[in-house]
Amino acid sequence: MAGIRNPIPAAFLLALAAAQTPQAGEFETEMLAAHNLVRAQIPVPPLAWSRKLSAVAQKWADHLLASGRFEHQTRSPYGENLFEARGRDASPLDVVADWAAEASAYNYRTNTCNGKCGHYTQLVWRSTREVGCAAAHQPGRQVVVCEYNPPGNWQGQRPW
Repeated sequence: MAGIRNPIPAAFLLALAAAQTPQAGEFETEMLAAHNLVRAQIPVPPLAWSRKLSAVAQKWADHLLASGRFEHQTRSPYGENLFEARGRDASPLDVVADWAAEASAYNYRTNTCNGKCGHYTQLVWRSTREVGCAAAHQPGRQVVVCEYNPPGNWQGQRPW
């Protein structure tokens, strides 16, 4: 399978995410809905929002913004996707769509990547159950971090 098929209406998933994300703000609701929209195309189980993972993501996003760096944490027990925008802020849908676009580089039959696809495979990893994301902003730069538990992208294993 190479790519995403039969999209589910985003409005349905936004409503579903809102129901599953108690007291979530717009960012959290939209981020969870965007993740689950992509996951539904495989299909793999939907993710639940984790406030704990969101706090971890916020701490790392703030660090990246303050340090001017853009790199993964080296000693995290979680899977992680990073996104950076310069000169504008990206919406949660923009961020997840960017990662999901890597689906075209992934070949399920051979379990290989022709280019970059690790963000996509983490996004749709079957055994991942929860996600938490956060964004940090300064004029001209936005950093978005998502943490996944349990992590995916295990060498030699297929995402689903």
